[in-house]
Amino acid sequence: MVKTFSFGIMHISVAFLVVWAMTGDWRIGGATALVEPCVNTVAYHFHEKIWKRWQRRRAPREEENAALAA
Repeated sequence: MVKTFSFGIMHISVAFLVVWAMTGDWRIGGATALVEPCVNTVAYHFHEKIWKRWQRRRAPREEENAALAA
């Protein structure tokens, strides 16, 4: 859990610093640092759902190919 927390802090810090450096506005950097990780977390949830569905569909074909190769 400590590693996850430290990664979250790093992610927010990097987002803030990059946007602040690009815009020169710490408020835009701060808003981005708060919004971007939240959006990214939701996107990751849907990515995982799609990835698992893809793996389930792919598994029977891999088993069939292994049986044919044996």
